[in-house]
Amino acid sequence: MPLDTQAPARPMLRRPVLRTLRLGFVPLTDAAPLLIAQELGLFDAVGLRVTLSAEASWAAVRDKLAFGALDAAHLLGPMPIALAAGLTGVKAQVAVAAGLGANGNTITLSNALAQELGRCKPPLAAAAFAALVRRRAQQGRRPLTLAVVFPFSSHNYLLRHWLAMGGLDPDCDLRLTVVPPPMVAQRLLDGAIDGFCAGEPWGSHAAALGAGRIALSSGDIWPNHPEKVLCFSTEQVRQDPESAIACTAAVIGAARWLDEPANQAEAVNILRRRAFPRLDRAEIASAFAGMAEGLPLAAPLRFRNATLPRRDQAAWWLGQMRRWGHLPAEVSDSTALAPWRQDLWRAAATRLRETEPPAPSPPPPSPDLPETTR
Repeated sequence: MPLDTQAPARPMLRRPVLRTLRLGFVPLTDAAPLLIAQELGLFDAVGLRVTLSAEASWAAVRDKLAFGALDAAHLLGPMPIALAAGLTGVKAQVAVAAGLGANGNTITLSNALAQELGRCKPPLAAAAFAALVRRRAQQGRRPLTLAVVFPFSSHNYLLRHWLAMGGLDPDCDLRLTVVPPPMVAQRLLDGAIDGFCAGEPWGSHAAALGAGRIALSSGDIWPNHPEKVLCFSTEQVRQDPESAIACTAAVIGAARWLDEPANQAEAVNILRRRAFPRLDRAEIASAFAGMAEGLPLAAPLRFRNATLPRRDQAAWWLGQMRRWGHLPAEVSDSTALAPWRQDLWRAAATRLRETEPPAPSPPPPSPDLPETTR
């Protein structure tokens, strides 16, 4: 079936000789700009052959990018900082050329926890959740276990921020663990975890399985926060800057297409075919419709305005990594934020006549933890 790509969505560039890029991603709704760019022929239009490689975990994507098995990747926002600092023994110089989405994660809690919380309409207040955690502690019950998808992830830092808003210390009052995105719903169903923060469609999938309820979205914590990024190895950019710029242009074009309401149904069809063949269509569609369990989200998943990679937004991730002791003090801000390269985005945007997106919502201030938990 022919797709209505619309003239503004297709990068109108002089077609050079086709080159090949190996690009990794984790199957999530915010990988859509990559899948759509390939499906609509936008990579071909800018002279690229792109091989998309679906990976089961963020660690796999990181390692393949760091060690040269991939030229570019769909990465979590804080991951370039972790790579620049060599955290967990993996160090690499990368270049963030574009954002791949804003918002798009949900915090999902088990049915048992939802029942204990009572009639709490989403978004769940941090204070209400903290009261439950303290009540359980007073009763001598085990600490709750919440999962995030990677230690250096927006999910981890936004969840920690939300918990701290309720006066909880995430490292003392609960247990945080890491579970790859495709596994979180089943772990919740099995009772191995009490909740998780993960990108869609996994919160909607957990709800559809009857494993839990969506308590709030990450956009309720920081409206229109940056989420994933398009990241190149700096060696790839050094050797072939044209491919990096052309790829970025194709992704911006796909982001334009994705934010057109008329294209959402086709986007869902493409993602179901390319990334989530075992999921019900309605589970995938929720994020694109800006819904969670039938309720509208205040800050839904969006693409076009998130494409400009902003160092000031990345600085919030950096601040959280320092706050929670995840980054050595000797790593300078300039080193940690060096990966953010607006020059690549601007070169691509110029070819598309893409204007700079409006400034997003500022990040939330970090609450102090109670003295007793420090």
